[in-house]
Amino acid sequence: MKQLNKSYVCTIEKSHSQIEKRSYYQTDDISWLEAKAKWKGVKSIGIVEKSMEKDDELRVERRYYISSLQTDAALFAKAVRGHWDIEVMYWYLDVLFKEDSHKVLNKTAAMNLNVLRKIALAILKKWTPNTRKKVTSMRQKRVLLSMALHKFLPSIRNM
Repeated sequence: MKQLNKSYVCTIEKSHSQIEKRSYYQTDDISWLEAKAKWKGVKSIGIVEKSMEKDDELRVERRYYISSLQTDAALFAKAVRGHWDIEVMYWYLDVLFKEDSHKVLNKTAAMNLNVLRKIALAILKKWTPNTRKKVTSMRQKRVLLSMALHKFLPSIRNM
């Protein structure tokens, strides 16, 4: 009889005035998975259960994953969270920089512009302007820099 490997990790954090609990479950027991032949290299399956509590209201979401990772819930959690970081980055590139609407035909120019947008995005994420008014959104930061780059350039250089 094959030894069943399973793994679990839980994270709790406060974000946006709510408490978020994420439970990551992973197992290598995929013998019952009928479609496993369609997914080359599948080694495990995982579930992420996200509980959000705000104003005494509890919401629970479950997402299911197939994975080529060995059974290690901490690594699985990192992969899941990392995937969403990438999705958020592409959302910013599309919404903030309207990357999907640019029609650059030269592939080299398109790649160069993509790199420049990612650099600009990294700067916007890291930069905290010292203004009287609290500036928090990426859009606000971008507008502020476009209007007075010369004023904020020293603070960007010192990041």
